[in-house]
Amino acid sequence: MCPFPQLSSNASGTAGGACLPFYRSSAACGSGIQGAFFGNLTLANPRQQMNGLTSFLDASTVYGSSPASEKQLRNWTSAEGLLRVNTRYGDTGRAYLPFTQPPAPTACAPEPGPRGTAGAPCFLAGDGRASEVPALTAVHTLWLREHNRLASALKALNAHWSADTTYQEARKVVGALHQIITMRDYVPKVLGPEAFQQHVGPYEGYDPAVDPTVSNVFSTAAFRFGHATVHPLVRRLDARFQEHPGLPPLRLQDAFFSPWRLLKEGGLDPLVRGLLARPAKLQVQDQLMNEELTERLFVLGSSGRLDLASINLQRGRDHGLPGYNAWREFCGLPRLETWADLRTAMANASIAGRIMDLYGHPDNIDVWLGGLAETLLPQARTGPLFACLIGRQMKALRDGDRFWWESSGVFTEAQRRELARHSLSRVICDNTGLPSVPTDAFQIGRFPRDFESCENIPGLNLDMWREALPQGDACSLPDGVDNGGFALCGESGRRVLVFSCRHGFQLQGQEQVACSPRGADPQPPVCRDINECEDVTHPPCHPSARCRNTKGSFRCECTDPYVLGEDGRTCVDSGRLPKASLVSIVLGALLVGGLAGLTWTAVCRWTLTGRKASLPIAETDGRGTCQPGHGARRDTSVPQPGAPTPGAGQDPACGSQILLCQ
Repeated sequence: MCPFPQLSSNASGTAGGACLPFYRSSAACGSGIQGAFFGNLTLANPRQQMNGLTSFLDASTVYGSSPASEKQLRNWTSAEGLLRVNTRYGDTGRAYLPFTQPPAPTACAPEPGPRGTAGAPCFLAGDGRASEVPALTAVHTLWLREHNRLASALKALNAHWSADTTYQEARKVVGALHQIITMRDYVPKVLGPEAFQQHVGPYEGYDPAVDPTVSNVFSTAAFRFGHATVHPLVRRLDARFQEHPGLPPLRLQDAFFSPWRLLKEGGLDPLVRGLLARPAKLQVQDQLMNEELTERLFVLGSSGRLDLASINLQRGRDHGLPGYNAWREFCGLPRLETWADLRTAMANASIAGRIMDLYGHPDNIDVWLGGLAETLLPQARTGPLFACLIGRQMKALRDGDRFWWESSGVFTEAQRRELARHSLSRVICDNTGLPSVPTDAFQIGRFPRDFESCENIPGLNLDMWREALPQGDACSLPDGVDNGGFALCGESGRRVLVFSCRHGFQLQGQEQVACSPRGADPQPPVCRDINECEDVTHPPCHPSARCRNTKGSFRCECTDPYVLGEDGRTCVDSGRLPKASLVSIVLGALLVGGLAGLTWTAVCRWTLTGRKASLPIAETDGRGTCQPGHGARRDTSVPQPGAPTPGAGQDPACGSQILLCQ
């Protein structure tokens, strides 16, 4: 018996009745079953799941949710604090996301062609799902470009900043833009204006008593409402926002994990036009999700097609979420007991009846399905239950974040005014070739009526981030710091220089130095090269390789015939003989050849000498015929002029005699 959901008999990729693959979420340490000896005590210690991503709206989709992920994403050789970009492909002068690096598997779909069906590299971003569908890849690419645009502009304004200071300041701005665009422009359209005011409301400042942790029901059920808005077609439009003659609409199943579609089929702009000028899937009761997701979903690591709806239902059960009615009660909504009650919550009587037939009672309904099937609120994309669960979570994420962009001390008042002017439309203008966009990127627009020239879309004035001394200030700034930089900060009424070094260098001296008319007092610190090879706790190279320190970095080296693997730190067998062995073979061959030549020469000379000594003398008759077996008389006659002179190996009496070793 299959313990997990099954595909229908007409589903492609899996035979009817076969089990869907399903893997449980990892349990958090200290939760769930502790051992066979504890028995029913585990009822008091329910299984909890680990969240692999940060809770906050902090642009972790751009920068990663761990130091290891961030390390892969940054361009450590850049003095401008940039993120890595693709070095193999470009989009008419604009950057693409970089490819994943080993040991990550090259599991994305390759471009069709004679090279076979081997996996191709996926795009690398702060979230591992960046290559899942082209629209998701497009948004990740926009934010990569926006970070690098901001970092370059900030470095131009503040040449004394180090690469790390520039990176962190650009990241801080991008994080604020994520918060603004999500909370101001997106969430109100999901919840509707009334529900947003009820469950989120205006910002009143940071509240340390608020827990910003993402709830299980939000991540496992409520925020998965978005799966019902995914369109089955990927639309790519031309410069006039019409269907592109060379890029017809793609079925979603033909676009899963296919980075080559973006690289080889028109780049980013046609995709962005399709997102701006074509609506999301209409959320109707008769088809909550399109069949591209329920019958033909492709996920990395799976050999067949999956069903996203079944996975969502089973994930809620895996996480032990209470049923639909329990969450309605949690949100202050009336419990539903009968089909008639359910009919009041769901606009489609047929759907309500089918759900009752399947579950028997509203208490048994999975919260994801129940919330998704509810009648949508006015000007919203969710019903009352999901509006409550999403709204409460968004309020907690905002109020419990001490680095929220509106919180005092995070940005200056002037910087907050500039940030409030920015929008997703401006991000698109700055990072694509589109000359016009809708003023609200989340509102479907008809071209050209609802589009505005990018020249009229307001954006950031980065002069508010310029660090300069006020006019007449006697404080003197240092000329600069080799392999590092500094930022000018105000602290308790006095100015402080905060120093930092480039990656691979370590600060020696005070990190913070008071600014004085005489200059930095005491003298500014210096940045010394770090010898990464001396780190025995976390060695930079695999034991199979030798570590060599370089300025600002290190290099792993291998002994011939081994070479560095794709990770740049492990030695692998090259499959060829060592160079020293090849030299030895060549020298040996030359030596053997030389000895053979000398031996052959000696043998030939010995043979020639013996042949001359034993060769019988031929006699000639009167006709000049050489008679073998008779002694030959020495010809003492003087050669006639013009007569041929006997050559080497030629008997004067008998003519030419060919020698074996001649």
